[in-house]
Amino acid sequence: MVKISFKGLDKLEKKLIQNAKMEDVKKVVRDNGLVLQGNVVKNAGETTFSKGYFTGNLKQDVAGNGFKLSNGGLTAKVGTSVEYAPSLEYGTRYMEAEPFLKDPFEQTKNEFKADIDKLAK
Repeated sequence: MVKISFKGLDKLEKKLIQNAKMEDVKKVVRDNGLVLQGNVVKNAGETTFSKGYFTGNLKQDVAGNGFKLSNGGLTAKVGTSVEYAPSLEYGTRYMEAEPFLKDPFEQTKNEFKADIDKLAK
């Protein structure tokens, strides 16, 4: 499974516990995770995989199985278990990378940070 996660949020977590309701934090995590999943699904289409790699399997897997909450709702995971996904995301020595996770992650990361910052104030 291709996985991207945030680490080292101890100070932020302490601040959030002091200033925000945990249900609000969980809602931000869930909502941004779902937005990320939707953006990855959009990005895992024929326009991204322009070299003939598009079969629809990756897109269907992310749409159907690509979102999971854990850690009591404080962690959202978006990804795929399709075995060739890392080859598409990072490339191989035989093919160029055709990233489908990076851009949606970067977009959602900024929105997530802004939403969390609002709660921490």
